[in-house]
Order: sequence, then structure tokens, then C-alpha cells
Amino acid sequence: MTGEARVDFRTHPGQYRHWRLGCDGPVATLTMDVDEQGGIVPGYELKLNSYDLGVDIELYDAVQRLRFEHPGVRAVVVTSGKEKIFCAGANIRMLAASPHPWKVNFCKFTNETRNGIEDASAYSGQTWLAALNGTASGGGYELALACEHIMLIDDRSSAVSLPELPLLGVLPGTGGLTRVVDKRHVRRDRADYFSTKSEGLSGKKAVAWRLVDEAVPRAQWNEVVRERAEELAGRSGRPADATGIELTPLAKTRTDEEISYGHVTARLDRARGVAEITVTGPEAEPPASLDALHAQGAGFWTLAVTRELDDLILDLRTNELELGTWVLRTHGDPASVLAYDQFLLDHHDDWLAGEIVLYLKRTLKRLDVTSRSLLALIEPGSCFAGSLLELALAADRSYQLSGVFEEIDPEAAPATVAVGPLNLGPLPMSNGLTRLQTRFLGDPDALAAAEKRSGDALAAEDADALGLVTFAPDDIDWDEEVRIAIEERASFSPDALTGLEANYRFPGPETLETKIFGRLTAWQNWIFYRPNASGPDGALRKYGTGQRADFDRKRV
Repeated sequence: MTGEARVDFRTHPGQYRHWRLGCDGPVATLTMDVDEQGGIVPGYELKLNSYDLGVDIELYDAVQRLRFEHPGVRAVVVTSGKEKIFCAGANIRMLAASPHPWKVNFCKFTNETRNGIEDASAYSGQTWLAALNGTASGGGYELALACEHIMLIDDRSSAVSLPELPLLGVLPGTGGLTRVVDKRHVRRDRADYFSTKSEGLSGKKAVAWRLVDEAVPRAQWNEVVRERAEELAGRSGRPADATGIELTPLAKTRTDEEISYGHVTARLDRARGVAEITVTGPEAEPPASLDALHAQGAGFWTLAVTRELDDLILDLRTNELELGTWVLRTHGDPASVLAYDQFLLDHHDDWLAGEIVLYLKRTLKRLDVTSRSLLALIEPGSCFAGSLLELALAADRSYQLSGVFEEIDPEAAPATVAVGPLNLGPLPMSNGLTRLQTRFLGDPDALAAAEKRSGDALAAEDADALGLVTFAPDDIDWDEEVRIAIEERASFSPDALTGLEANYRFPGPETLETKIFGRLTAWQNWIFYRPNASGPDGALRKYGTGQRADFDRKRV
């Protein structure tokens, strides 16, 4: 799909082609006005406010900037700049022409952005309101479903719909089915009717069925939208007089062999199919005060390293499909990492400190749902402590060196790991549990033992005994064990590994997020491969040709 061109996820409002962001006191308006000729790759037109990955990259950027650059915003109105159409969803021509990995990565990124909108409403005091001034179909309605309140213009033509099944032979790809029944509590039988009726529902019936919260006549539309936004803004505890920080452009260097930022580097070993990622801990002490934190802004270590990790994950996931194993390392002083963590916790009531922790939470969740094998290597000089220990806990396996590398640096301090306060609650996974709770699911004694050692620098033997690492080889066995582990991952079936890892990473409770990323990712991998959808006579290929799709009628 992308040919030689790589997708860059960095943008800013001055570069937007598809969105307009405006702020009026406590209310921001995000207007979708898609440039039909602005597809991220050639070959299709983005008609009827339909979207592709490029449109979603801008939306994600806007969500982030609203949280960090506009702390005074308490309600966000998302609406359309086009007449009688809110959004027609993902562009069908784009989907039909895209290879399978592009479809799945596109849907996954879109899902994560939708979840980020919900996170803003739930935790940041920025409540999102969908003002549907025209029809919202497919992914357009799914965008509305991510908002806390949905308003639909009542003009006898505008409707909400999920037409993917009747028109395309696929399913809503960004959480629509799950949010209809789990979030909006639409009855199952009504949801079934709605999702098989391509024209959808409008007006009073859409309200009665809970598909939207209110239908407003055109004559009162602007007034009621403004009133509702002000009402939602009035419920927020977000500081009205706060000054935002600028999310300055990321300093990034990319070659065929390496991606590097200020604190994060990834070496791309294509021969082995490995990305070797190193995260560097802070070089300075935490700021002495909240004023100093705000003065540092995007340069504050935790925020800077989170932004870099976020961009790196998206870059590798989209542009480096064959680098199937990510090796995670850290370098720095564990005590400094814990000090930065403690600073954030000590100032958790401050809006910026809170947003930094929430952003770290979302970025670690992005790592959790990434379809790559994750191996953490804990060596002398590592700083897998607190917030960076989460990288090792997110990994499929972790190796901690017992002792030191005698022939390289016999005087080095042995590698340690340290549990810290950020591991004990503020950074939950999609299942609602911390990574420690997930690791020790069903074993409360092991969980308590690990939590009891919070703050301790744990050498390999202690970490192994507590279950915090998978293996603790000495320097005699280290190179061989690590080499074999990496080579084995590279030799296995990548899609089988993806299914294995996705199942093992999310034990415990099921939530809206685990349903979307568990069931839905599985559905996407199946739904998009089926000949009924993507085959030469499938619905995606036949859409718009005037020909009927030829379905294999067997159901299994």
C-alpha cells in the first residue's frame, strides 16, 4: 500500500488538511472537513467526509493537543464542515485496494484514537460531544460512539447507521458493535436490526433506541449544540485559568538502520527481523517545583520519553512489518526514574502531571496491543524501575543477567529491577488491572510479595524468586539463551505468534477495551481475509460496480 514511502505520524494544526480546531473559552470545536484529494496514498477520493489513515493521524494529533495545549477546554464538539453529511466512515475504495496488514493497522490505530477520546472524557475533564449535522455512517457513527454525548440533527434525512454488513460484507472495524450494546446499552435484538439496515435510523426512533441522546430540529440546532456544550463544560473540574504547554516537534532521525530521538533509539536489524529498542533514563534531577515542570513542558523527561515511544511504536508497527521481534532495553539510573515517578505522584492534582501519567498509560496500552514479540533484556546499566519496569512487565518474556559480564566489565554493578508506586495502580492495562496484577492473576500471595518489595533494587535472584522476570541466566549462558530466544521467534509463524501473544497478554476481566482489541482484532484478521469480503467477487470489490457480490453461503 505504501510502496517506498513511509508513513509519518508527526503533524500539527498548521499542516492539517482535513480538520479545523477552534477554541472559544471552555469549549473547543473540532470540525471535520476532509479534502477529497488529500488521501495519504493515491488511488481514491475521500468523498462524503470519508477518512483514511491520514485523516486519523490528524485527529489523533488534535486529541493530544487539546489535552496538553488547551487545558482550559472542558468540552469538545466534534462536527462536520460539510452540508448534510457528518462522516461516511472509512473510505471504501481505500479499503478495497489496501493489503491486509494496512487494513488491520489502520483499524487498530483508529481504535486507539477512539479510546483516547473516551479517556479524555473519563479522566481529563474534556467531555466530547458529537454534533451530527448530517448522516453518520459506519466509521463516522463509530467516531460519534466514542463521544460521551451524541446529538443528531432532525431534518428527515440525516441518520446514523452501521452499513458494513449489508453493503460490504464486513463488520464495523472500530468498536461500533461493542459500543452499541456495551456502552449505549441498545437491546441486542434492536442492535441486530440496526446493523443489518443499511440506511440506519433517524430522529425520534434513534433516540428511543439509545443510538443517539437527542434529535434536534435544524432551526434550533446551533443554539442547542452550544447550550449542551456549555452544560457539559460546566460539569468539568478542569482548571479554567491553566496555561497549556506546547507539544513541540519531535526531534527524530530516521535511516534504514536506525530510528533515534532524544531518549529512545531503535536499531533495525532486518537480517534477523529484530528492532532493538533502547530507552534512556533521565540525566537530570526532577524539577524542584510545579512551576519548573510547567516551564520544562514537553522537555520534562517522562513526557518526552512517552512521546518518543508513542511515535516509535506507530512508526515500527506501520512501516516495518517484517521486524517481528522487538528487544527492549533501558539505560540509566533506576533511582532517577523512580524520582521522576514520585514527582508526578506528589503532584497528581496538577492538570499537567495528571495528563503526563494518563499519556504514559495510553502509550503502554498501545505497546500491549502491538502484534510483535516483545523481549526485555535487563543488563548492568539498565534502569527497569517504576514506569520503565512497565516495559519489562509488558514483554512476553524478560531476561535479567545474574551477576555481571566478567570479560566486559567485572567491576560493573549487577542489573536490578525495582517496583515503584506507578506500578501499583496509575498505569492499568485494557483489562483494568495493573501489569503486576495481570502477571500474578489468581496468586494474591505472589502479588503481595512483589508489592511489598516496592522501592527495593532487586538483583536477578530476588527478581526471579518473586516472579518479576522470566529467566535469570549468568554471563556464561546469557548470549546463547538470548540468541536462541530471538532466533526462535523469528522462525515461528508471525500470525500464529500474534494470536498467541494477544491471548496471553490479557487474562482476567473483560472490558470494553479488551473486547474491542481482542474480539475485534480477531474479527478483522478473519473478516478482511474472507473471499465474501475481499475476494474477486466479494462485497468490497463489487461495491459501486452495480454487480452483486457472490457469497459462499456456508456458515461455520
